[in-house]
Amino acid sequence: MSHTPNALDEAVAPASAHRVPGRAWLIAALLFVFMLLNFADKAVLGFAGVPIQEDLGITPQRFGLLQSAFFWLFAVGAVVLGALSSRIGLRWLLACLMLVWVLTMVPLLGPLSFGLLLACRIVLGFAEGPAFALATHAVHSWFPPEKRALPGAVVTAGASVGPLLAAPVLTWVIVTWSWHAAFGVLAAAGVVWTIAWAVLGKEAPASSAANASSLQNARVVEAPYRLLLTTGTVVGIALLTFFSYWSTTLKIAWLPVYLSDGLGYDTITTGRLVMLPYAVAAVAAIGSGLLSNRLTSRGVPRRISRGLLAGGLVAVSGLSMFAFTALPAGMTQMLFITLAFSCNSAAYAVAFTAVADVVHPRKRGPVMGVLVAFYSLAGVLAPLVLGHFVGSAADEITGYGHGFALTGILMAVGGAAATLLVRPDRDVARLAARVEGDAR
Repeated sequence: MSHTPNALDEAVAPASAHRVPGRAWLIAALLFVFMLLNFADKAVLGFAGVPIQEDLGITPQRFGLLQSAFFWLFAVGAVVLGALSSRIGLRWLLACLMLVWVLTMVPLLGPLSFGLLLACRIVLGFAEGPAFALATHAVHSWFPPEKRALPGAVVTAGASVGPLLAAPVLTWVIVTWSWHAAFGVLAAAGVVWTIAWAVLGKEAPASSAANASSLQNARVVEAPYRLLLTTGTVVGIALLTFFSYWSTTLKIAWLPVYLSDGLGYDTITTGRLVMLPYAVAAVAAIGSGLLSNRLTSRGVPRRISRGLLAGGLVAVSGLSMFAFTALPAGMTQMLFITLAFSCNSAAYAVAFTAVADVVHPRKRGPVMGVLVAFYSLAGVLAPLVLGHFVGSAADEITGYGHGFALTGILMAVGGAAATLLVRPDRDVARLAARVEGDAR
């Protein structure tokens, strides 16, 4: 069988030939809520950052440690639980994950020590490690390749809508009652989702349009992991998501504290301002998914519709972050803050769709789990690095400026590198040739 650089596009059947069942969008909607709760869980500590530091009597460095602890076992969970996706149905695996999330929040409903809070965040991080990879893998299994970017973007948008809704709701709960009550609200929502998913969730049938087009079409081969993980596309997405997640972590862990302690906004105003990056990110995620689908369906090479689009969004985010550190507080600075913490979030769905273009469905969950494990290392480092800058600087605003400026530079470099490495068309052809060669 011959493979040309455009084999990926030539082998794709017309979109009209792939009917998407109605249940596919129901699954996408449930997974949207799943990611909404996932990121609300992450964000609540940032919203409650000031009262938590006051109640527990901890320094910015220890608060940074608390945020970092969430990611200590994040990578382990992403790899271990991601690997289980090839053996355990995603329906029950995702339900079990949500129940673990709920259980880690129960001890936080009343007074507790720093050590217990730290332990709960570590366990929560382990259970949330594979969430995005598994949710993305699940929704991809219901849609054919040329239609995956949009439902993937819907799931990704949940990660932005979660903090968007949590910002006003949870800050109001924190101000009205306490930060303990905020965790109670999330725990109750988690129980409701688990029941809904157990009743309505379903595995994609083997005969679905997505699985049929992926399994019956020889353009995507079941290559060994050592080959998959070293393709330019997977390496490029790893770099892109690592530097992007550095920013995502800071948005969750430090942006609310930066707006209140660094820039002097009160708690209610901070809650409202934090909504802006999440709102723009949600819209941008859907927009980037639609654009990627449209470009792909029109025959635009995937190095552009996936790689250039995703890498460009991360680079713009990084440049915007560097820019806002040089501006005084005000509307212009807030505009760049919004762009800095939203454009990178819009890149995730497109980036992971590029991975799905290259990786066979049977190995997609584990490969995505490895990617999440890798970029989660940024979640460990980012809160500690910024906490160090803030705690050791002559004043807090200077520390924030240096920390965010460094992040912006890293993101711009990572985004640019991804645009050069992500080449799904080329990598599919190379993997097929290598597998065919080994089989002879």
